[in-house]
Amino acid sequence: MHSILATDGLVKHDLAERLRREIINGSLPPGMRIIERKWALKFGVAQGSIREAIHILAQDGFVTKESGRSARVIHLSEEDVAKLYELRGAIEGLAARLAAAAQPDLTALQATVDAMRQSAIAGSFDGLLDSDLRFHLELCKISGNTYLLEHARRILLPFFAFVRMRVAASGQETSAWDKDLEAHQRIILLLREGEGEVAELYVKKAMARFSKTAYDNWEKRVSHGA
Repeated sequence: MHSILATDGLVKHDLAERLRREIINGSLPPGMRIIERKWALKFGVAQGSIREAIHILAQDGFVTKESGRSARVIHLSEEDVAKLYELRGAIEGLAARLAAAAQPDLTALQATVDAMRQSAIAGSFDGLLDSDLRFHLELCKISGNTYLLEHARRILLPFFAFVRMRVAASGQETSAWDKDLEAHQRIILLLREGEGEVAELYVKKAMARFSKTAYDNWEKRVSHGA
């Protein structure tokens, strides 16, 4: 019985990974419906298995699913991205101010920046984005406010899923993130110094800066085929 359950779990996650690759490589572009029957036939599995795989992708932010409707690959408009950065500035700015006051252990936060830097050197966007997401979740975690972390997860998981899709399509190089790496390191420095208000303002300004260029950069690189 246990082996059957374990096998079912592996099948679900394997199918989720296969669908994720279809999303990343552009076969399932942003906003497209994921028709369960079509993918069940293509992968030679039961439709229920595809449904479970879609559920995993929904938890990871790659798809959206409304009750009674087909799942769709996440799509964020330029306006959506600007609004999300605005909200992230408020939430993560508050997290930085609370963390600076609490003076928590910053080892895990520093480790995410170190991992980002190593991934950038290696040219690994997957590693870079994984570590970047962990940085922002860890920042919210060390704020000590569990409600803040909960809301941050709801925003960050789909946001980073969309970023991963656009970056994969654009062919962007990791060197484009060098300035962002230094911004992350600067946040840690401000937290270590207990500069809560300065850290909050810095995070808000950084988010505003990213908001002005991020979507434009992704789309220009996609359209020019760079």
